[in-house]
Amino acid sequence: MQQALSGIRVVDLTRVLAGPWATQALADMGAEVIKIERPGTGDDTRSWGQPLTGSEVGGAVNSAYFQSANRGKRSVCVDFSSAEQLSQLKALVESADVVVENYKVGALAKFGLDYESLSKINPRLVYCSITGFGQTGPRAHEAGYDAMIQGMGGLMSITGPSDAESDAGPQKVGVAVADIMTGMYALSGIQAALFHRERTGEGQAIDVALFDTQLAWLANQAQNYFVSGHSPQRQGTAHPNIVPYQAVPTQDGYIMLAVGNDGQFSRLCEALAVPELANDERFSTNPQRVANRDVLLPLLFERLKTQPSQHWLQLFNSMTIPCGPINTVGEAFGEAQAQARNVEQQIEHPVMGAVKTVANPLKMSKTPIQYSLAPPMLGEHTHEYLDS
Repeated sequence: MQQALSGIRVVDLTRVLAGPWATQALADMGAEVIKIERPGTGDDTRSWGQPLTGSEVGGAVNSAYFQSANRGKRSVCVDFSSAEQLSQLKALVESADVVVENYKVGALAKFGLDYESLSKINPRLVYCSITGFGQTGPRAHEAGYDAMIQGMGGLMSITGPSDAESDAGPQKVGVAVADIMTGMYALSGIQAALFHRERTGEGQAIDVALFDTQLAWLANQAQNYFVSGHSPQRQGTAHPNIVPYQAVPTQDGYIMLAVGNDGQFSRLCEALAVPELANDERFSTNPQRVANRDVLLPLLFERLKTQPSQHWLQLFNSMTIPCGPINTVGEAFGEAQAQARNVEQQIEHPVMGAVKTVANPLKMSKTPIQYSLAPPMLGEHTHEYLDS
C-alpha cells in the first residue's frame, strides 16, 4: 500500500533519541530509513537497560529503550575509518532525499559528511542537523543531553511541587521530552523542506537544537514571563492560568480535574452540592478563580474528600465536567479507549518473535501508517546496501 512518504530515502546518522524519534516517524509514514551504526556496538541506546532483550548480531544488546525509537528502519554498519565503506556511504547519500545527523558541530566535516560536502554531490538533499545548542552561538560545540536541557531551558523550574508543598525541589519530566520535541520539530522541518524541494528542486540544511526547542515549547509559560516580567514557579499539577485545573484529592486517592471555563465550573459546583460558589464574585470567572485559588481550592477539596474517586469520575463525566483518573502506564494501555484506538501494535522480529510497539498517533485515511519492520538487529541490512 502506498504511504505518504513512499519513495523517500533517508540516511539516518543519528543515535539516542531526538534524531531516532524523527526518523522513526519518517519510517512510519513510508520512508526508507537506513540507520548507520558503529560496527560492534551500534546506537548507544542498544545497551541502555534494564530491561534488555538479549544479545544480537555483533554482540549488541537490544534494549527496550532502543526498540522505542527505531522501528521501521534498516541497520547498516559503517566504519568511518574505512575509505571503502565511507565511499559506499556517500554513494547511498547520493541517492538519498534526506540525511539526519546529530554529531557535534563540525565532527562530520573531516569525513566529508557535512552538508557543504554532501550537497555538492546531491544538490536536492535535505540535511537536518540535531545538536544540543545548534550550529551557532557560544555553546554550539558543547554536547547537550535531555536532562541538562530540561534544567537549562526552564522546564525543571516549573515542574514539581512548590516549595510550600514539598522540599523535593525541581523535577525533570518522566520522559525525555526535550529530545522528543526536538525530534518532532525536526520531523516537521524535514517535511517542509521536502515540500519546498518539490516546488523548487532545491535541497537545504536544517539546524535544530534541543535548547532552542525547549525554550520554544514553554508555550504559555514563556508568554506569561514575557507579559508579566516574572518567571513562572513550580505549582505541582496546578495550571498557572486556569483554576481548578489540577490533581484533586478524593476519599481514596486523586483524580485529575480540568475545568476550562465558567460553565464547567458552574456544573462542578452543582455536582459538589455547593452551587453558591459559582455565583460568589471571588470565583464566578476564571481570572477571579486564579486570583483566589488559595481560598477556593480548600472548599472544593473538602467536598471531594467525601466520596471515592470512581464516584466523582462517573458523576463528572455524566455532567460533561472534564476529568480523568491518574493511571499507571499499565492502566493507561488497559483503558478501553486505548484498546479501541489500537495503540498497542505488534511487529514480527526475526529473532525475538512478536515485538510490541506503541502506535504512531496519526490516523491517515489515504496513506495509513504501517508497521512492517521491527527495530533492526545491529547490521541486519548491511549487505543489502554495502557491496562488501
